[in-house]
Amino acid sequence: MSEPVNIYDTASYGYNLPEELIAQSPAEPRDSSRLMYYDRASDTLQHLIFRDIADILKPGDVLVINDTKVIPARLYAYNEKGRQFEVLLLKRIDYKRWECLIKPAKKLKIGGELVVNEELKLKAVAVHPEDGVREVEFSFDGVFEDILSRVGNVPLPPYITEKLDDPSKYQTVYADEPGSAAAPTAGLHFTPELMTKLEERGIKFVRVLLHVGLGTFRPVKTHNILEHKMHTEYYKVTEEAAESINKALSEGRRVIAVGTTSVRTLESAAKDGKVCAGEGNTDIFIYPGYEFKIVKGLITNFHLPESTLIMLVSAFMGREKTLELYNTAVREQYRFFSFGDAMFVL
Repeated sequence: MSEPVNIYDTASYGYNLPEELIAQSPAEPRDSSRLMYYDRASDTLQHLIFRDIADILKPGDVLVINDTKVIPARLYAYNEKGRQFEVLLLKRIDYKRWECLIKPAKKLKIGGELVVNEELKLKAVAVHPEDGVREVEFSFDGVFEDILSRVGNVPLPPYITEKLDDPSKYQTVYADEPGSAAAPTAGLHFTPELMTKLEERGIKFVRVLLHVGLGTFRPVKTHNILEHKMHTEYYKVTEEAAESINKALSEGRRVIAVGTTSVRTLESAAKDGKVCAGEGNTDIFIYPGYEFKIVKGLITNFHLPESTLIMLVSAFMGREKTLELYNTAVREQYRFFSFGDAMFVL
């Protein structure tokens, strides 16, 4: 008889993934990616194309999308000795101050200054001892966003090793509010034509915001997931969005989150079975045992082993079923991670 699995053991969320299944470029067109559709109520599985989602969704369904926009958040800067540093912008604190990841971190002391170019300089002003995140203060003349657009780079994940010929491919077609260090990748599968088709069929899109930062993509380094500390990320739910979602809930219509960031936004804003309008920082960590308050369906990509994202999916449909379907995806040669194929769970 096998030993019972400890659902708080990080290793229990692992699976074997051949490197060749890590997608290096997005599907063309976007909605031609594959779609694994799992219906929890009937325990049935279908292998489809993403645009087939139009045949699964019903009039009245609400798709909640995260309209954050990826900024050119990766900078290369130099100290007075000419040593190069990589600076990844994570979260804006105020007009000039940001939380950043810096490599090599040990070579930049508090008070140390780096130069990006003649337009942009930065000084390390604080460090978060629990995660090594640095706070830096930029000095510049002009508009920061304009300078960043000229000197920054799109921060593709490290598992994407091929050069991206068009940075807009790492941006959803509905991206609107700049501020993310990574894309909400479940949304990459939508095209304007597919969105129009869905809207014509009575499916409503509702926009929320979560700027993707370290909380979403930081790896779990603790053996016990309960010891993992999520980094905070900024989110916002407008009055209009909250009203649309709450109306759907009161009428028994399905609220379906496009991506784990939309899930975390909705569940962070939930109170007494409704979504509350507002904004702030969330460090919500969703893992098995969590009771979902708002989300009835989930559109998501296939995530890294032992990540907080696969733990969130496991909370939604069970750890064993999640790993079973991930192993099926491997056998069926689905493409994984940011530019990979999608899963739809109802």
